[in-house]
Amino acid sequence: MTSQPARQTFDRPLWGIGCKLAATVLFAVMFAAIRWLGTSFPVGEIVFFRSALGAGVVVTAALLTGGPALLMTSHLRSHALRSSAGTISMFCNFAAYTLLPLANATAIGFAAPLFVVILAALTLGERVHIYRWSAVVIGFAGVVAIAGPEAGLSRSALYGALFALAGAGLQGMAMVLIRRMSAHEHSITIAFYFMLTSAAVSVLTAGFGWRWPAWPEAAVLLITGLSGGIGQIFLSFSYRYSEASVLAPFDYAAMIWAVVLGYFIFTEVPAAQVWIGSAVVIGSGLLIFWRERQLGKRRALTSPTV
Repeated sequence: MTSQPARQTFDRPLWGIGCKLAATVLFAVMFAAIRWLGTSFPVGEIVFFRSALGAGVVVTAALLTGGPALLMTSHLRSHALRSSAGTISMFCNFAAYTLLPLANATAIGFAAPLFVVILAALTLGERVHIYRWSAVVIGFAGVVAIAGPEAGLSRSALYGALFALAGAGLQGMAMVLIRRMSAHEHSITIAFYFMLTSAAVSVLTAGFGWRWPAWPEAAVLLITGLSGGIGQIFLSFSYRYSEASVLAPFDYAAMIWAVVLGYFIFTEVPAAQVWIGSAVVIGSGLLIFWRERQLGKRRALTSPTV
């Protein structure tokens, strides 16, 4: 099933912003739950609960909004590529959150738009000029500022930073693939096949030490899956109500929730270099979004009318 032209739904920006903020809160809760589970559970087991429960939420949303047709597709190859990138990214990100403070892992994850610029130039043939290349270079300098000092003191922090950076890169790849797919696939369809793939792949890791959770742990695993699944739905609806360029700055609200949850649950206080590096990475991301919006307006003015 193909989605309706996106511009027909870009008429309720406040609803879109509200949905985007709700999604950032729910994803922050999900990552806090993963951080709480820590090394008590294998990453594959956590991915399974997040994906299986999230898939249930996505299926429910599909049945309530568009019926079973939303779960059908004729573009399995595209879904396989997007879901593979997203699944490996999920494994990397979850590993990072078990090894790093919430704020650190969240801030490094903001590098995803930097990878989108690189991948769009390499795979989509987009022309990238000095503004966006400068933002990419400055943004990665911010990532080094966030990860460098702690990674130099702790092997686990080094691995966590590498996992977070790999997760951001693969997330950027998934974002590029979603950009290609959005013309012919509904966002719920894309989310469903992603959840299905990640659940199936995570089952293959069951031989690596999965264990039966106690009741408090089961509750946290339940929170992980439900908050991630519901957050995915809010994220999908945010792009139905508002343009991506309007919503982009609100991605960075995730840093606020990460700092708050990190402080009250884990007594984590970000170091000075985390604040500085985060500001650099966020500023670079905003510059990229601003530049893409300017280029979009320019293309709209120069494109022929029919």
